[in-house]
Amino acid sequence: MPYPQRLLNDGEDIALDLKPHWWYFSKHIVAGAVLIGLALLLLVVNNRFTWGLFGVIVLAWAVWLGLRFLQWQFTHFVVTSRRVIFRTGVLAKHGVEVPLQRINNINFHQGVWERVIGAGDLDIESAGEHGLSHFDDVRHPDGVQQEIYRQMEANDARQAARTGQTVVPPTPAQAEASIPEKINQLAELRDKGVISAAEFETKKAQLLERM
Repeated sequence: MPYPQRLLNDGEDIALDLKPHWWYFSKHIVAGAVLIGLALLLLVVNNRFTWGLFGVIVLAWAVWLGLRFLQWQFTHFVVTSRRVIFRTGVLAKHGVEVPLQRINNINFHQGVWERVIGAGDLDIESAGEHGLSHFDDVRHPDGVQQEIYRQMEANDARQAARTGQTVVPPTPAQAEASIPEKINQLAELRDKGVISAAEFETKKAQLLERM
């Protein structure tokens, strides 16, 4: 389920729309495996423990995991041309929005295993009362960090042009990329696994429509 377009501002484009990494389910899968293992053990050693009780335990774990999957479906980590957005919740919603111009620093953290599977945590430091936003189970946080910085540079260039400020011409790395360059950047993110092939094709089509 993609991030709703109706929640975007006029002229705002989505650069990344990510679901949490599958590691998001790891604790629930491990806990369920341990629970089922203990239930099987009781089934063998305790005559009072029946297959019916075992089925109830398995069903409860499946429902618990299903609810977690539903929560995953409605969780988005989005990078746009103006904001970083985190939104989660099926009925009750929780969200965090950080405008690009208020971001001071971005750090990511990956353990050895997380580097292998392409997951990690992201910390975004920004100006304001709540200066630190922490995000768990981000897919390829190093690539996400780079994309946020690219969007920040492009946003700064647009703001300077809008206000008519005299600025030093940006270097190629700082300048807002052309549409072919943006497509190449998206291809790099796809190859790294940061975005899926379907997300790449959707964003590519949006960019080509603007040419």
